[in-house]
Amino acid sequence: MPRAPDFWAAGSGAILPAMLAPLAWLYGRAQANRRRNTQAIDIGIPVISVGNLVAGGAGKTPTALALALLLRKLGFHPAFVSRGYGGKLQGPLHVDPAKHSADDVGDEPLLLAACAPTWIGRDRPAAALKAKAAGHDLIIADDAHQTHALARKLNLLVVDAGYGFGNGSLLPAGPLRESLADGLARSDAVIRIGQGDAAKSYGTLPVFQASLRPDPEDAAAFKGQRLLAFAGIGRPEKFFHSLRDTGADLVAMHAFADHAAYTPDRIMRLVEEANRLNALPVTTAKDLMRFPPEARTMVRCLRVDLDFDDEAGLLAFLRERLQHV
Repeated sequence: MPRAPDFWAAGSGAILPAMLAPLAWLYGRAQANRRRNTQAIDIGIPVISVGNLVAGGAGKTPTALALALLLRKLGFHPAFVSRGYGGKLQGPLHVDPAKHSADDVGDEPLLLAACAPTWIGRDRPAAALKAKAAGHDLIIADDAHQTHALARKLNLLVVDAGYGFGNGSLLPAGPLRESLADGLARSDAVIRIGQGDAAKSYGTLPVFQASLRPDPEDAAAFKGQRLLAFAGIGRPEKFFHSLRDTGADLVAMHAFADHAAYTPDRIMRLVEEANRLNALPVTTAKDLMRFPPEARTMVRCLRVDLDFDDEAGLLAFLRERLQHV
């Protein structure tokens, strides 16, 4: 997926969005028709969707990982289900990090599988049924807000507070994957990550504030270090900001397209540039999943965790919504 164009951001001007408005209208009609004509399948156990309304990174994967830990506190045994974006295997199949690569199943499922059993599938109800058959009593569906074939108990909407909903236009005039009204109407709560006023109102939905925190061990290791930072995620600038928060000195930065491939040549060029700059090459945990296993020791990664301001409140919300399942 290419990087989001600058004109998608709020306040970036209206010329290009206006020119693309007819295509955005057609896209919106197609999305609405697909939603109306899709029958949702109830798999018999609760499904929680973790999704967003915009193209690009909002923090869905860290949210899904944090949510799995909270649900275990409530006594559930969750499994993840993902489409497997970027992977060649269609599934449904159980992700095995010792066997599968990002080329097989995508980078995000490999990260999820390190936390809890994970299934991928273009047919997500089929993948969810496989997870249920394996003994799991709850499914966390990653990036599933626009997946209408799988019935859900809860829809959690993840919002990057600094970016919000961009210019508020549908693709390709803006970043929205569906209309704001439709997306909010199907949501049960908002997970708002970070600070900013880009998205000021979510109607009457409960909002749970969260923040991405660098792993303390990594933060201590990078403090005062010269770093060459690179990332192929939805918003690489968020990663660069997290590195600066550790007290590191970013002497070079490279932003690639979301889910960008890392060829041996690209890896070596990054490592060699870091050596010339007397710097450490550093990337994200998600990017590292797209490295060949033998090359992962050549670079460092900054791990991040999602912290909720009111974890007790979110636990109470989940308990109340799931108590009758």
